[in-house]
Formats: sequence, C-alpha cells, structure tokens
Amino acid sequence: MPRLETTLRLPAQDELQQLLQGLLQPSARIDSKYLYDDRGCELFTDICRLDEYYPTRTEAHIFSDHRDAIAAQLPDTPQWIDLGCGDCSKTLTWLDAVQPARVIGVDIAGEFLHSSMAAVARANPELECVGVVCDFTQHLELQELLAERPTNPPVFFYPGSSIGNFEPRDAMRFLRRIRALSGEHGRLLIGADLLKPRAILEAAYDDASGVTAAFNLNILNVVNRELGAEFQPELFRHQAHFDEAHRRIEMHLVARERHSVRLARHTHRYFGAGERIVTEYSHKYSVDEFRALLAASGLHCSHYWADPQDWFGVFLAEPV
Repeated sequence: MPRLETTLRLPAQDELQQLLQGLLQPSARIDSKYLYDDRGCELFTDICRLDEYYPTRTEAHIFSDHRDAIAAQLPDTPQWIDLGCGDCSKTLTWLDAVQPARVIGVDIAGEFLHSSMAAVARANPELECVGVVCDFTQHLELQELLAERPTNPPVFFYPGSSIGNFEPRDAMRFLRRIRALSGEHGRLLIGADLLKPRAILEAAYDDASGVTAAFNLNILNVVNRELGAEFQPELFRHQAHFDEAHRRIEMHLVARERHSVRLARHTHRYFGAGERIVTEYSHKYSVDEFRALLAASGLHCSHYWADPQDWFGVFLAEPV
C-alpha cells in the first residue's frame, strides 16, 4: 500500500472561519478547493470527458504526440510529483517514458488520494508511491520528503491548466515555491490554457448536458457539510462567463430568488435575486505572457509544445 502523509497547515476551525468569512463578504466567495470533495472529483472526471471541455483532450494529444521528446528533456529516474493528481490517470501515461524513482501524488481530497495512489501501486508493485494530503495552493512542504532521495531530481507535473485558477500574483508565489523545491536539476512540466474566442471558452465551463453546473452546485453541499449551513442548491443556478478585462473565465452561483441562508449557528445572510457567489476563476494566457510569468518566478522556459490551433500550451521550465 502507498504511504500517506498529511501536511495540512491550518487547524480545522481556522479553515472553517475563512470559509464563513468568504461567504460574508459583500461579494460572496467560496474557495475553489471546496469544489473537490469526493463527489466533486468524480464530477470533474466526467467534465474532462465532455466534448465542450477541450483542455483535457487537447493537452492529452500534445502529450501523446510529444511524449518521447518531452521525456528526453527530463532528468533520469526523477521523483515525479503530480500536483492535484486526482485519479492519477495522467501520471499513469508517463510512467513508461519517465521511469521515475517514485511517484508522489499531492491532493487535498484525502480519501480520493489514497484510493488513487493505491491503484497506481497495485498496477506498479515495484514503484514507490507516496500520497501527500495538503492544500498545495497555500503551502507546499515537500523538503523532507524530497530529501529522502537526494540523487533523484524532482519533476513537478502540473497539467490541466489549473495554474489558471490562481490570481497572477498568487500564481507567481506558487511557482516560486516550486522553484525553491527544485534544487539545481529539478523541472516543472505544466499545462496552460491559452487565449481563444469567448464562445469556445464559455462553452467549456457551461456544457449543454449540465455536468459543470452539477459540479459547481455541489460546492453548496460541501459548505453545508463543513459549516452546518443550510444552502438549498436548487435556489441557485450555475453561470460561467469570460471577463475580457481580467482575461479569465469566472464561475458563479446566481441566486434564483431573494432568500435567507443560515451559514452557521448564529449567522445568516440574505441573497438577493441575481446575487452571485464566486466559486472559481480560470485565467487564460498568451504564450509570451506565460513565459514571462515563469521568468518572474525564477524559472526558464526551455521547451514549449502546443496543438495545431494553439489552444493549449505545455511548458517545460527549469531553475534559473
């Protein structure tokens, strides 16, 4: 069985207080990490199979077409660190090409992570598998774990354009943390969604079959469970739109009618009809913008691959 570690930093009560305060802001906000409970992870796996959701299949085609070329640029027998690994399906496609010394899966959903890493271990009994439960968007503490194998450089694998969920300044902070953990010979293999027409972007986050809507609305069930709140998901609808000024998709939950919600034992909030709760941002970049972001974080983009339409980019970066 895989080894499982937990490096969650904030006490549970502090996490819940942050969640509550976000809901009490004039513009209510729920951190996107709450989208990914076990049910949310299942729904996101379904999203990745949708026709409208181009990032997963486009990135997969880039990886398939260039896997050997990418692997040739990586250090031998690295420690492969899958950030936000989910079901580990993407990592499984790299094991033969990369031949890692071990796989480290990092995710915030502990039970889902354990089952995912167990599946990797069963399929690869000779491979050391370690799961790390943490909110890596806030704290990525892997120094001691990586130091156990000092001769195996880390390769941080962050596919799927999740870097877009960070505000640009927070993205830089996160990438600088990866730079600090990379040592001299580490690498970052990262996917980034590129700018494209609004209609394509918005359809990817608001599919016709309603899977993304169910994924977004499920966050209210998570809040109910975490805070003991009393949201009624049927009183909200999913909305996604592209904000040109900030170059990002915004996912909202929009109140269908005016109503009151008990958020905690003695705390209520009224939501007016049409009032929004922000649940996710997904920033989009040009190739030059993303290269500049890497450079500002102490990382040099040594190689870049894209699909024929330039919808999605895969960047390989190394410490400067």
